[in-house]
Amino acid sequence: MKIAIITDSNSGITQIEGKEKGIFVLPMPFMINGTTYFEDIDLKQPQFYDMLEDGADISTSQPAPASVTDLWDSLLKEYEAIVHIPMSSGLSSSCQTALMLSQDYEGKVWVVNNQRISVTQRQSVLDAVEMVQKGYQADQIKEKLEEVKFESSIYIMVDTLKYLKKGGRITPAAAALGTLLRIKPVLQIQGEKLDAFSKVRTLKQAKTVMLAAIQKDLENRFQDPEARNTHLEIAHTQNQEAAEEFKKELSVIYPETDIVICPLSLSVSCHIGPGSLALACSKKVEC
Repeated sequence: MKIAIITDSNSGITQIEGKEKGIFVLPMPFMINGTTYFEDIDLKQPQFYDMLEDGADISTSQPAPASVTDLWDSLLKEYEAIVHIPMSSGLSSSCQTALMLSQDYEGKVWVVNNQRISVTQRQSVLDAVEMVQKGYQADQIKEKLEEVKFESSIYIMVDTLKYLKKGGRITPAAAALGTLLRIKPVLQIQGEKLDAFSKVRTLKQAKTVMLAAIQKDLENRFQDPEARNTHLEIAHTQNQEAAEEFKKELSVIYPETDIVICPLSLSVSCHIGPGSLALACSKKVEC
């Protein structure tokens, strides 16, 4: 069966990488100072951060339903079925919209609600590509990915409280006090939502906290303390140097595991700003 794999740009998969890997990437729209931009089409990472730091009014949106169905209709002229992997339904309504739209496609479009975003969503897409190559049917790929949807974690150190305050996630008073005390919150994404996890004051402390959290997940949730059957990922917002250094440290602890570095998706970045660093894990799919 000829199956197309679609995701959105929240996965961190660029248009170029998508073409190289045979993945179709739906760009996420952003409204910036009243103008609509599309991620990785006319809104690149450096441009986005320049606008963010200049205080631009930025809001995210889901793809227009017509953009989704137009892509599906185009691909179904060549493919027999589609597996569509959007960002977590707990973080955006785009997944629910896609699920609703798919009902008109009589089993040709399978929307995966596997509660992931950024590097863990990216891994789900790569897993789907592998399953297509191994002969899985579209419904089997959806079922397999949803079976493991909660077997992933992301921990994110936020370098500045400015954008959490701007987005209303913390009060101005809490932001002022946190800035005075040099607090760097560590947030977590476990499936459906972005939550507070810990508070630190230095990057070194943040890495220690995130590493301890991942080690606990590997031991208790995944029963894989050496990460032999778990993907490890590092993500960041304009913090490549720190990400590379963190990778070196992790490679000593987990020498048999490939560790991927990717930028955090802009949908997350607009709420946390530049300078963040994240550590993620996702259990390998047996296929």
